Amino acid sequence: MKVAIIGGGQIAEKVHVSYYKSRDDIEVVAVVGRNEERVRSFAGRNGIARYYTDAAAMYQAESPDIVSVCTPNHFHFENVIQALEYGCHVLCEKPPAISADQAKKMQETAEINGCVLAYNFHHRFAEDALILRNKVKDGLLGDVYYVKAQALRRSGIPGWGNFTSKSLQGGGPLIDIGVHMLDSALYVLGFPKVEKVTAKMFQKIGTKKSEGSFGRWDPAKYEVEDSLFAFIEMEGGILLQLETSFALNIKESSVMNVEFSGDRAGATLFPAQIYSDEKGELVSHFSRENADPDRQVKSMAAFIDRCLGKDVMLADGKQGYFIQQLVEALYKSAEKGESIFL
Repeated sequence: MKVAIIGGGQIAEKVHVSYYKSRDDIEVVAVVGRNEERVRSFAGRNGIARYYTDAAAMYQAESPDIVSVCTPNHFHFENVIQALEYGCHVLCEKPPAISADQAKKMQETAEINGCVLAYNFHHRFAEDALILRNKVKDGLLGDVYYVKAQALRRSGIPGWGNFTSKSLQGGGPLIDIGVHMLDSALYVLGFPKVEKVTAKMFQKIGTKKSEGSFGRWDPAKYEVEDSLFAFIEMEGGILLQLETSFALNIKESSVMNVEFSGDRAGATLFPAQIYSDEKGELVSHFSRENADPDRQVKSMAAFIDRCLGKDVMLADGKQGYFIQQLVEALYKSAEKGESIFL
């Protein structure tokens, strides 16, 4: 199968191209980017024969079977729709888009054209997530009623790319890293219906500092939230608490994890552990020593398997729309200062 890459950035190079080049049945035929000098350099570094600054010209010349969309969030919608309308299967980086309406249109376009559409929510592809999903389905945790999802950085405002631009990214840590733990939590729970969200966000640090663990940024151009905290109420009485930040004065440098509390047992996602209390003592029911490190590769492999007609799990267009609706509602709640009912 022939693959084209849209967007010549870090994630395209380190994840998408790296995986495609590891397979004998895939050829990366072209890369498309807006900056000719950068896209030429990207093609040269990665042994890609041709580069383009115009996507339409690329589709006419190359006729790819598969497209990876690795652009800033603002450009996901137009690039995914274009690829689908050319009949290509698409793997798009998260989040799906900027708005829920866009994500819905992307889902519908994939269905109309009979194409595979997937989003790279790679954390759910860890073996840990599959283990806990099955344990929850089997009732080992009992009635799961409280979930805590954390995607926190103490000093992790990205000093590269467009991560501080609201117009290009749609937001800050929620839409960038928070969505990963949201998706993982919802996957383990089986995507229960969301009934109400209540969120509050802050911009306290990014406009005052200019350097952190991930490089430098211009505080005068810092447009996104530093942190967002939320309660998400779901069917069956499940309450999900979300904490996400680029910059927050906490002890840990980074936390990316989900905890589940049921009436029989509790669990931690990374690494997968299940435990309960007996007479005041912690009892372990299941425990992995280390979290699965190969989740990016497994996400990419699942996408290709689906393109080959195999019935495998994907973060597909329908679930992408679900996540986008939730992100949109969380931002709306934080901006309006009120709960949003879905």
